[in-house]
Order: sequence, then structure tokens, then C-alpha cells
Amino acid sequence: MVLALSLLGVTSTLACREANARPVEGGDANRGKVAIREYGCGSCHTIPGVTGANGLVGPPLSSWSERVYIAGYVPNTTDFLIRWIEVPRAIKPMTAMPNLAVPESDARDIAAYLYTLH
Repeated sequence: MVLALSLLGVTSTLACREANARPVEGGDANRGKVAIREYGCGSCHTIPGVTGANGLVGPPLSSWSERVYIAGYVPNTTDFLIRWIEVPRAIKPMTAMPNLAVPESDARDIAAYLYTLH
């Protein structure tokens, strides 16, 4: 019973975040959360709501939807974020962010999740 209520709380929290999120065409925040774990984003970033995502190499990604810039370099728009996730050096050539060969579909899902973070 406690586990069921706990899972319900996690699901309702994400549903609430999604309701207030910036829309990403073709993106799914639930798949994005899974992709964030699969690509190991949390080894460098602290990402709210993602178990084990407590890295300290890159900046924390909390309140992502409220940020003005990506990498302090380009406006925080859906198109720039997707491109940043796919090929970071195409946006900022000297970035320390690695190219993880994230396909566009996964980048859209990851962006959808990040835009749930208020």
C-alpha cells in the first residue's frame, strides 16, 4: 500500500510538472526521464526527479524551464536545447559537454523532461 501511494505521488508529481511544462513537439517527458538515465546525464549533472542524477561536473539542471540561456551562450529555446543535447559543440565549440550521439527523438524527449523542471 505504501509503495503504491509512493508511486502515485511520483506519477502525480510528473503529471503536474508536465501540465506546467513548455511543450516540445514530438517529445515525451516520461521517455525523457528514462533517456536521461540511459545516457548517464546524471553522472555530470544534478537533475531533480532522476534517481542517481547527482553529478557535480556540469551545472545542476534544476529550474531548467526558467533559464534564459543554454550554456550561457544561446537563448533557452526548444530548438536550441534539442540541438545542444544532440551536438553540443555545434552550439558552443569549446564546451566541456560531451557529444553522446543522442538522436533527435531522444533529444526531444530529454528536452520535454527538462522543461518540466520549474
